Amino acid sequence: MDTDLLVIGYGNTLRGDDGVGPRVSDAIAGMALPGVKAITADLLAPELADPISRARRVVFVDASIDTPVSAGAVLRELAPAESSQIMAHAADPRTMLAVARDVFGHAPEAWWLTIPALDMGIGESLSQPTLDGMAQAIEKVRQLALGVSPEY
Repeated sequence: MDTDLLVIGYGNTLRGDDGVGPRVSDAIAGMALPGVKAITADLLAPELADPISRARRVVFVDASIDTPVSAGAVLRELAPAESSQIMAHAADPRTMLAVARDVFGHAPEAWWLTIPALDMGIGESLSQPTLDGMAQAIEKVRQLALGVSPEY
């Protein structure tokens, strides 16, 4: 394995709260945690299957309009999808794990870290609940990097 923990933050940084995933991955990259690699992406594309397959663990970080504000940043374990077939221009995290497994022979232990999103309008600012979730998400990733069992 090339990487102990791979963090993939994805979303559109020009659509308000949707840009929180890339901001989390950028923050993690700036922390220079040992064994941690961060990737920022607009969307989950097949090209990410290679670095995913070379990680021992991976965390996908994304904004979610379905995550209640009261929940804050929510961490869920993930398993690969049954099929690695991508039906659109982008995939979800479970499909990316399946592509890594089917093409490169390894799907790492994985989590999906979602952050509440309220405003997906044009702009680069984040709403306060999303900023709060971002801080929680960064702390959850830091704990994972340090080997602390994740809080769900």
